[in-house]
Amino acid sequence: MKKVRKAVIPVAGLGTRFLPATKSMPKEMLPVVDRPVVQYAVDEALEAGIEHIVFVTGRNKAVIEDYFDLHPELVGTLEQAGKVEQIKSLESLLPVPGATSFTRQQAPHGLGHAVWCARDIIGDEPFALLLPDMVSFGKRGCLAEIMDLHAETGGNVIAVEQCDPSETNKYGIVGKGPDVGSGFEVTAMVEKPAPAKAPSNFYINGRYILQPEIFNLLGTQKRGAGGEIQLTDAMVRLAASQAFFARPFNGRMFDCGSKEGFIQANVAFALKRADIRDSVLDAIREMVAEQDHVVAA
Repeated sequence: MKKVRKAVIPVAGLGTRFLPATKSMPKEMLPVVDRPVVQYAVDEALEAGIEHIVFVTGRNKAVIEDYFDLHPELVGTLEQAGKVEQIKSLESLLPVPGATSFTRQQAPHGLGHAVWCARDIIGDEPFALLLPDMVSFGKRGCLAEIMDLHAETGGNVIAVEQCDPSETNKYGIVGKGPDVGSGFEVTAMVEKPAPAKAPSNFYINGRYILQPEIFNLLGTQKRGAGGEIQLTDAMVRLAASQAFFARPFNGRMFDCGSKEGFIQANVAFALKRADIRDSVLDAIREMVAEQDHVVAA
């Protein structure tokens, strides 16, 4: 069993659900409290032991590459102001030199195509895939948990959570087989099934460990929903010859690609911060009380 050393983070999406903000700012750079969304994915990858991160970018995403670089002018300004702790904090966020690669997805052909664009950098190794819109919130990162299951089982591993059975048509759903280690065997993968046809209510939450054979399948994958190359379609084909396992996440994943999820993530991470928790909680209570008063009136 080869070690999972590399991770792919696709950051080429247009972010149309956050217009007009994303006219000039990549959606991955929108802040959750004081860190951009993409930083949470990088932190999660590094926590799980990932050694090299491959960003799949698109047009107008150069600011992401700049973000993960040194900023001598900013550091100089902070040094003059004696803000040593801020300098240390910024330095701690940077991957080590040579531990990141950036490759371009020239056209928006879907998640499967974005993953395929990383094939030459990943090579013949299993790799992690983190969708940066999905921000992990828990005692441990979601990727670290599925890395544990991969160490137990090998093969392909995906993280899952449970949705309301009536909402399976919103998600990629997996079928639950026998329990294996800290997870279970996947018996089916269905994209957005009607509740009556769903094999379970376990949905894929944006964290994967995939074997390199997925690249050959993505290279020949026919376009699926929305005219795009769908990762799930290639995973279904791969499952015909390789095992897939799933582990329920012991936390919560916020979908920061939606306005509701983005706001929820900001509240959750703010309440986790000792320096701002009390003031934020007081403000929320005040706003809820005012809203209740308006409704009652």
